[in-house]
Amino acid sequence: MKSILPKGIYLNRQENSQVFRGILLVMTAVAVFSLLESLSKYLTRFYPIYLIVWARFTFHLLLVVVVLGPRYGLALVRTARPGTQILRGLLLAIASVLFVSALKLMPLAETSAISFLAPLLVTVMSVLFLKEKVELARWIAVLCGFIGVLAIIRPGSSVFTWAVLLPMGNATAYAAYQILTRRLAGLESPYTSIFYSGLIGTLLLSAILPYFWVPPQNALHVALLVILGMVGGLGHLILIKAFEYAPASQLAPFSYSQLIWVTVIGYLTFGDFPDTWSLVGIAILMASGIYTATHQRKSDRLLNSEQTNLPPSA
Repeated sequence: MKSILPKGIYLNRQENSQVFRGILLVMTAVAVFSLLESLSKYLTRFYPIYLIVWARFTFHLLLVVVVLGPRYGLALVRTARPGTQILRGLLLAIASVLFVSALKLMPLAETSAISFLAPLLVTVMSVLFLKEKVELARWIAVLCGFIGVLAIIRPGSSVFTWAVLLPMGNATAYAAYQILTRRLAGLESPYTSIFYSGLIGTLLLSAILPYFWVPPQNALHVALLVILGMVGGLGHLILIKAFEYAPASQLAPFSYSQLIWVTVIGYLTFGDFPDTWSLVGIAILMASGIYTATHQRKSDRLLNSEQTNLPPSA
């Protein structure tokens, strides 16, 4: 008995250490994504939306091939579900175009906050398309999330413009992208999925780029366009690594730290700071999203406990 107890304690400490690493990585990833959004907003002052998104996908793809190609070889491109991968890539490209378009017209913090409606929309779509059962408490959280968005956009007020439809469209497209990602979970390598996300976006935007091409104004802008894609690819690679240490439902609440980053960066870089109602809406969205993620984690633990006859706290 004495030999078993220390081993059990060691395993618990090891598990906590793994989760802590995952948390640090996911918070690093969202900080990187905040930098990506800031660079995108800055570049919208000089270049067309499609050029910026093209750079985002093209150099993202280049980074993935350089980093993962030597290790995985042809396994990186092999997929048994090309249709799903193509549709995922199209949805992500659409979501990215809508988001960068919103950044051009709206403050950084409000744009990012509305885009965080996506995890709540995933709950709705999981019922419609995956036939999952959702408890009343999670439906209330989804409703609160929509109330948070309404507090930010305030229909009928002077701050409400057609531009708010862009981040809402982004959230919808990205939620559908996440639903397809969940369908692929455990069936395809996440590295294959990240490769196809970059590939489809690159091919699609390369096809229309000649109609929107504008030569970079200087060497700094060339560097920023390259960095844009590299930063995006790096963020996704860090995120995948985080999920190797802990499940997504356990890490999801910490992704909302991105809203803190974008609020600070938006104020320091662009002089934008959310007004009182926007801050209230952002807070409601964060609380709804964190509750939904936490409740999902509890549901997962309960399911596992029923399968192993252990209490959820074990």
